[in-house]
Amino acid sequence: MRYRSQSQQYQHGTLAVEFALVLGVFLLLLFGLLAVAQGLYAFNTVQEVSRRAAAAAAKTDFNDAAALQQIRQNAVFRSSPGVLGFAAPISDAHVRIDYLSISRAADGALSLLPMALLPASPAANRVACMADPYSTQCVQFVRVRLCDVADTESCQPVALDSIFPWVQLNIMLTTATTIVKADGLGYMASPL
Repeated sequence: MRYRSQSQQYQHGTLAVEFALVLGVFLLLLFGLLAVAQGLYAFNTVQEVSRRAAAAAAKTDFNDAAALQQIRQNAVFRSSPGVLGFAAPISDAHVRIDYLSISRAADGALSLLPMALLPASPAANRVACMADPYSTQCVQFVRVRLCDVADTESCQPVALDSIFPWVQLNIMLTTATTIVKADGLGYMASPL
């Protein structure tokens, strides 16, 4: 039978304590790194979400609520309502589509204005734009942003939910604004 000396027993206890300390620090760094990686993923993905939604909305009739809802869902890589993977709480409800007109000031300066009242149809928009491209009834651009659903007046950024509840980094995502030229807005020329 082999007996351990008292110093060998102390060394085994010291090894266990050192291992526990190093493991704790390692796991903390690992979870922190994964949370930062999630934040980077979310920042890149929300910009792609707004780009996809803007490109599709520029070609879709603004009066077709079902088509606009489908654009929002497709933008967050879903075929039904829900949350963007690994970027909660971003969902199709956060995708805000606005239509903009161009305003010319007295000094000749141009600015983009959100339209409170949209034309009756894409055809009416086309007629208004041909008559006066600076009319408040002429949709020239489509803007897509990711906004907090609780604030309907302005566009406030959304806080990212961490995949690890015990590692909170309080990351605020950008509104990821994308503005594109209106591309017909679903206008279909009547056949001759």
